[in-house]
Amino acid sequence: MGFDNSSDNDSARFPKVDRSAVSAGSLSEESDEKAYWQKRSVEERLDAIELYRIIAYGHDACTARLQRVLEVAEFPPR
Repeated sequence: MGFDNSSDNDSARFPKVDRSAVSAGSLSEESDEKAYWQKRSVEERLDAIELYRIIAYGHDACTARLQRVLEVAEFPPR
């Protein structure tokens, strides 16, 4: 499975889409997608999730936006 990107930089990371393998269907039709993913190993499923995350949010988007929200406060003894 691959994704077509127009940028030269991104094309090195993502393979091109085989458009002959893509089809459109109705939402009322039964899908074999669940059976497809159940046949895949756990590692393949996690790799697919990671690929979708990178496509949606960019590489390393989580760590780039993390901020420090807590600080240590010292109070004088009572």
